[in-house]
Amino acid sequence: MEFQGFPAEASVFLWDLRFNNERAWFNAHKEQFLTLVDGPFKALAKETLDRMADAYPKREWYLHVSRIYRDARRLYGRGPYKDHLWFTLRCAESKDPEIPALYFEFAPDGYSYGFGYWGSPAALMERYRRTALADPAKLERLARRVQRQNTFQLEGRAFARRKVEHSALLDPWLNKRSIMLDCSHGHDALEASHDLADAVYEGFQFLMPYYDYFDALRHIAD
Repeated sequence: MEFQGFPAEASVFLWDLRFNNERAWFNAHKEQFLTLVDGPFKALAKETLDRMADAYPKREWYLHVSRIYRDARRLYGRGPYKDHLWFTLRCAESKDPEIPALYFEFAPDGYSYGFGYWGSPAALMERYRRTALADPAKLERLARRVQRQNTFQLEGRAFARRKVEHSALLDPWLNKRSIMLDCSHGHDALEASHDLADAVYEGFQFLMPYYDYFDALRHIAD
């Protein structure tokens, strides 16, 4: 199946699932899920993987696609189904949070894509700050590159108290528990066409220097 966009009914299905999150309802509407959401979503994931593999042939990419089913051990009073789907691309097979990821997410209220370095252990984030302060020019170049565009915004949970006082440019980068560069949209005309695949691919290409910067932290000795 080639990605040709998400049908307008895809987001409606996810809203309905949010408010009817039970097995009887889902089983009665499973064919809608497969046609409206699952099929286009997996087609977008596969096309993105193929295009990134062609663009970076020396890398081995690993695609992780979320399942609609929640882990039964972690329901915490929620329904058995997720009301949003995501996929990640990593240059490593592991899903370890120490490994950054490029991601796309499709949800009832919109879609987003970008770069994520979230859930990393505190010790690794401390290594990140030390590395950045030892050679701030590298991170400064990346920070300025973000400032020169308006597609991706720096996101991530910040510390209540600053860890570092360096500069107006780097302080937002150095005082976060996690780092994200996120592009978020409400549902729009772009998602209904193949143009969404182009936007995600071009966005991932822009984000590769950030992926490489944070991925390199794993190989730096403390």
